[in-house]
Order: sequence, then structure tokens, then C-alpha cells
Amino acid sequence: MNVTKNLNESLSYWNSPPKSASAFKATRTFMWRTVQNTKNNLFGYVIEAVLSPVIMLLIFGYLFGGAIAGSTTEYIQFLLPGILILTVVPLTVYSGTSLCLDITKGVYNRFRTMPFWQPAAILGPLVTDGIRYTVALLSVLTTGVVLGFRPEGGVLGTVLAILFIIFFAFSVSWIFSTIGVMAKRPESVSGSSMIIIYPLMFASNILVDSATMPKWIQVIVDINPISIVTSTVRGLISGATTTAEIVSGIVICILFIVVFAPLTIYLYLSKSNR
Repeated sequence: MNVTKNLNESLSYWNSPPKSASAFKATRTFMWRTVQNTKNNLFGYVIEAVLSPVIMLLIFGYLFGGAIAGSTTEYIQFLLPGILILTVVPLTVYSGTSLCLDITKGVYNRFRTMPFWQPAAILGPLVTDGIRYTVALLSVLTTGVVLGFRPEGGVLGTVLAILFIIFFAFSVSWIFSTIGVMAKRPESVSGSSMIIIYPLMFASNILVDSATMPKWIQVIVDINPISIVTSTVRGLISGATTTAEIVSGIVICILFIVVFAPLTIYLYLSKSNR
């Protein structure tokens, strides 16, 4: 009798449907997967998140400092908040590239057959990328302090600025995740993304105050979302931010998330297997 009972229990277990992982557990698993992938490419991580932003700060600081502000020390007070934005925005492209890579390699097909909350495959890497952004921001900020940058808003203003930039990067990463789902190859994601990113970043107030520009260019630069966000960061770090600047920056972030997060998930879930 006992043998029959155990056999029935075993058959009942194997015939039962697999348990579905909760959204939290699934997201945590994909965060862990992203960390493991980063550990396997630590050299590339250091280059893109530490070395490249520092080199960029040194180049722009010493190249334009004398011509724009009279000295590098004077210019870096204006430049550094913009360089923080210039650092993290290109990093957000990797969200779309990684997603597209999973799809083209067929990992996506395997995920779709598994019983877990499917948006976790997108959300987990995006949340983990916050570590990459934080490391890059701290690298640039430390270098800036060594070069003479002094945040007039103190520690609180600097921390709030960094948190806001990470939130902004998270919102922008949804845009490139959308491109990552739609693109046929990872190279297409990075190529098409750069066409969008660089005109927006260099037609902004990151490097130069828009007040020094011709009127018609100033109008274009001031309505650029990158300029709006840079003004928010600059205000937080300097301790002279206004409510309008904070609200404008947050609205930009929320707008990106509201539009592109549902779109990305919809495209991902409805994508035909290749």
C-alpha cells in the first residue's frame, strides 16, 4: 500500500504544472544574471564605466576651459554636472544592445518557454545597470574634485543630483530597450542609438551656457530634454535649484517611462520567435 501511495504522489508531482516564479524573484534572478555577465567582462566594464568618462572630463576640461571660462578651474564648476549626464546617457544604450543580443542568440525563445514573469527579463538588467551608472558617476565626480570642482550644494545636493541622474538614465534606458526589441542585430541598436544621442547631447547646455548662443539656437537648446535635465542637475549640485527645474526634470523622466516601458514590454511579449 505504501509503495502504491508513494508512486501516486510521485506521479502527481511530475504531472502537476510547474510553479511560476513571482515577479520579484524573477527580477532578482535576472539582476543576478546581469551581475554575472558583468563579472565575465570586467575589463570592458572598467573601460566604459571608469576610464572613458574620466578621459572625457579631462579632454573637455582642458580643451575648452581656457577659451570658455578663462581657466580649467573656473570652467569645471560649470562643466562637471553636464559631464555627468554626458557619461551616463551613452551607457544606457547597452540596455538595448543586451536585450537584442538575447533575442538574436535565441535565449529569448528559451525564456518564453519558462514559467516566470516575462518582463523580468527586461526589468532585471535595467535595475542592475544602476550599479554601472553609479560607478561611472563617482569616477567622474572624484576626478572633478581632484581638478578643483567644489559642489556648492554640499553632500546632500550632490547625492540628490546623483540619484536623479540614475533615475534619468533608467528612464532613457527604456527608449533603447524599445529599439533593442525592434532591431534585428545588436550592431543596429548601437548604430541607430548614436544617431539619436549625440545630436541631442551636443545641441544642449552640457558644454556651454545657452545664454551665450544666438536666440534661435538658444530656443532649440533650451527645449532639448538633455538641457532640461542638465539644468536640474546643475541646480541640485550648486544648491541653487528651483522648484520648476526639479519638476521639469522629473516630468521628463516619468514621460519617458510612461511611454516606452509599456511599449517595450508589449513589443517583447508579442514578438514572434525567430
